[in-house]
Amino acid sequence: MLSSGGHSLLKIAKVLKSNGTEGEVVISFRSIMPEDIDIEEPVFIYFDGLPVPFFFDSIVRKGNTKAVVRMTGIRTREDADEIAGADIFADAESLGIEDAEDGFSFLTGWTLEDANGRTKGTVSGFIDIPENPCLEIDTGSGQVIIPLHDDLIRSVDEENNILRMEIPSGLFN
Repeated sequence: MLSSGGHSLLKIAKVLKSNGTEGEVVISFRSIMPEDIDIEEPVFIYFDGLPVPFFFDSIVRKGNTKAVVRMTGIRTREDADEIAGADIFADAESLGIEDAEDGFSFLTGWTLEDANGRTKGTVSGFIDIPENPCLEIDTGSGQVIIPLHDDLIRSVDEENNILRMEIPSGLFN
């Protein structure tokens, strides 16, 4: 869960690819279904670490977890290609999710550094495994899953969204 101006942002979907030439994109929903979206409320895509609001103009469901959507400001295939692969966030409150503390998913979007301050990647998700919570890390060349344990955390920089951890050897090889 990310925070934006006092609001908790929950990752709800991922842009899979562009669709057609009018700026439509295919998205895959994670924790909610397309019908749970209030199109009067913005969704957010992060650019340079900042949440940029978008509104869904239309949502056409495709199967159980996918939809073809049209968003304000995305009108060409080039625009759509630019957001392909991006995570889509929504305000937890607008989704009726009051218990915004979804484990450590607020770390999504944070930079992960090793104990020496070297950037290892970006936190792309939280996996709530009982007794063994883990973080998904996007390294740019793939996904790595690392255990999230108090003993491994060296520092948490909330102002700059940086998590510094002692990373078990072999995880990033």
